[in-house]
Amino acid sequence: MTAELWLPWLVLLWPLWLSRRPEARCPLWMRRSLLLLLALLSLSYLHWRLTASLNLSGPLAAALSVLLLLAESWLLLSGLLPLLLAWRRFSDGRPEADAAQVQWQASSWRPTVDVLIPSCGEPLPVLERCLRACSQLSYPHKQLWVLDDAGRTEVAELAARYGAGYQHRPQRRHAKAGNLNAGLPLGSGELVAVFDADFVPQQHFLERTIGLLLDPQVALVQTPQHFFNADPVMRNLAMEAWLLPDEESFYRWIEPVRSAWDAVVCAGTSFLVRRAALDDIGGFVEQAISEDLVTGMALASRGWKLRYLGEKLSAGLAAETMLDFVRQRQRWASGTLQALRLRQGPLRLRNLRPGQRLAYLEGALHWFNTVPRLLLLLMPLSIGLLGVLPVLLTDAAVLGKLLPLWIALLLSTGWLNRGSRHALLADLPGWALAVPLAATVLASLWGRVQAFRITPKHRVQGRGGIAPVLALPLLVLLGLNGLNLALILRHLSSGGGSAGGWLGLAWGGLTLLGLLVALQACRDPAAGDPSPWLALNLQASLRGLDHAGHPVEQLVTIEALSETGVALAPGTLPPEGIAEWLELRISNVPGLPALPLAPQVHRGSHLSWAWEQAPAVVREQFLGWLYGRPGAWPQRQAPPEWRALLALLRRLVSPGREQQRLSLVPQQLERHQAPDTPDW
Repeated sequence: MTAELWLPWLVLLWPLWLSRRPEARCPLWMRRSLLLLLALLSLSYLHWRLTASLNLSGPLAAALSVLLLLAESWLLLSGLLPLLLAWRRFSDGRPEADAAQVQWQASSWRPTVDVLIPSCGEPLPVLERCLRACSQLSYPHKQLWVLDDAGRTEVAELAARYGAGYQHRPQRRHAKAGNLNAGLPLGSGELVAVFDADFVPQQHFLERTIGLLLDPQVALVQTPQHFFNADPVMRNLAMEAWLLPDEESFYRWIEPVRSAWDAVVCAGTSFLVRRAALDDIGGFVEQAISEDLVTGMALASRGWKLRYLGEKLSAGLAAETMLDFVRQRQRWASGTLQALRLRQGPLRLRNLRPGQRLAYLEGALHWFNTVPRLLLLLMPLSIGLLGVLPVLLTDAAVLGKLLPLWIALLLSTGWLNRGSRHALLADLPGWALAVPLAATVLASLWGRVQAFRITPKHRVQGRGGIAPVLALPLLVLLGLNGLNLALILRHLSSGGGSAGGWLGLAWGGLTLLGLLVALQACRDPAAGDPSPWLALNLQASLRGLDHAGHPVEQLVTIEALSETGVALAPGTLPPEGIAEWLELRISNVPGLPALPLAPQVHRGSHLSWAWEQAPAVVREQFLGWLYGRPGAWPQRQAPPEWRALLALLRRLVSPGREQQRLSLVPQQLERHQAPDTPDW
């Protein structure tokens, strides 16, 4: 075996060794060596593709072969850009926030904060959840403002109940940016916090972020978006325990990397900004769909610093149906690409440093990747349907070029992303987005910009199923891919075995698997209660009355909680013969009052709360603890990919097993250990 074949396999020992160690604890030189290795393997592969793999046997073959090369080259070279940005040392901001909080507490600076909650027709329970949490923020020098673009009387009453100011602007111009700008003159706070109406901040949000603004050049502190319900991909595949949301990778890897280049992305919610900085740029940029992204870039171009704190200090609602999920991504793509044409965008803004401009442009290139990904999805069809092999493969090329690069990427992706995503599994459900997102990108290049649209939340889904607009392209692709595989198999069974045939069989088989996963990811289940359920292992005692009216008590284990009820662990079901359960007291949480129970038992181990049988303060205290306590949201690690793939295959083979189950998002009980809060 020549060195050209064994050397790429030898260097794979390095990413294999690194993959068993946490990236955050490894020295900088280790990350840089891996980045350099991935770059060299990618460039070596592209050199082979350009010089030895093109099929130029005819016009059609040449066109398809060059098109495939262009798609692969774009994906690999654009993938090298975030690796280049990650060459610098970066931090998720938590050590800096710890030091800044200590320094701030020792100072006398106690700025006033206006908390803005833009709203546009969200269901009242969603808005009340946000208002309650904002009113329970432990920092005292704050004023809440509800900016209601729907103009509902019940929202004004809700705002008054929680001590918040209220404004309805009769002219709803410039969507969310216009709403925020209309709300800025209402208050005079030195700082402004913004929370979308479906987000719930933790009680110590302001104490953890204000310290970073002690530096007068810091304009904005962005924190991660976390979600207390599983997104449709995770839920529909019954993979909540195996997959993490797409946002985890962005907030655990991309935002920290960009912070090293002073190019933090403002995410539109859960951030704290200096009013003087907003005044300096004329407020939130109203010409953009993605007003958050463009406003952050405008601040950076004026010399203001943007800081990122990678601590989960709030949580909100993810899209609840796959169609809403896709439309949300389409809006993000359209807004990001629109920014390229704006005066405040990364191409035209003056005074951005080269590194900042490159980091912001990388975010736009990410959306362009959807078009070559779609081409890779379609390209296997050329082998069976057209009889054209778009790439010439040899055993030496597979062993020395293709497999080493592919395995290196599989080993490195999860490590570089700090355990926030898998390499292969995270992309398979994304094939459901391929056609809609590619169409959005092409429409954006044509100049069409999607209108701003709120993602619906907290809806009862009486009927499940797949939206036709999502199902149709997947079914067409499945039909074409099935026909393609049938033709390849017929060719191979007739004795016409060739490298191209076996390549088409493997490539088409993987494509078929991806399409089946995408189709299953689009199948929304019927849902009644839209309240999120949180997985939390707790000990509790049930108290009630037997048929004779005597008090009884039973120790139970809780496995999940929601606003509407509690789920008990198997084996701790309430015994028969109990006439009525009256209350549940959680043992692990001192100070939490007993919670009232409805007399009947629902769905076996599920008990419902009876809030009308207790003072309102009991419900307020429980929900404040459930969502707002410090340290509630864990930093999960994606399980090993091979185990997750096996779990996914089991669900594809027997999807019925996962029906009639709770979709759970994990919580943790431990409190964030922050310095003591000073006396105000």
